[in-house]
Amino acid sequence: MLRKIGVISDTHIPRFTQLPEAIWDYFAHVELIIHAGDLSILGVIAQLETIAPVVAVQGNVEREEVTLKLPIKREIVVGNCRIGIVHILGEATQYAQTARREFPTARVVIFGHSHNPYNQEHDGQLLFNPGSATDRRRQPSCSIGLLTIDDEAGSVQGEIIALNV
Repeated sequence: MLRKIGVISDTHIPRFTQLPEAIWDYFAHVELIIHAGDLSILGVIAQLETIAPVVAVQGNVEREEVTLKLPIKREIVVGNCRIGIVHILGEATQYAQTARREFPTARVVIFGHSHNPYNQEHDGQLLFNPGSATDRRRQPSCSIGLLTIDDEAGSVQGEIIALNV
């Protein structure tokens, strides 16, 4: 079975007034949305849940309502794929070591914080940062991500999607 998972991070609502409309198109056929933190308010989850169920972790600039409800890190299983989720994975030069230490059996580790998209395999573990959906910082565009999990083949692929916002 092929599974599509939407991945988003660093939405920073209400600092940015709304989620980009393109999200509804890109995530229209996903079975799950993973938010890797810095939602700022829980209303972001409610908006995304109009598309698909949402699993999220807290980031480092959350309002109290978010920190009281969401964990700092979590691990889930989608099909045959174990996925670790955390907002801050540390320094870029240490991503692979930190991911393996924090999520030793995860096939994928999803993270945010830097606003820099990242989609690379490290010794059988896919490290995936979708970038920021609302704040491109030094990037050419805002971005989100899609994971495609193929249960039959036992594979997973990440795709970074640039948004024109």
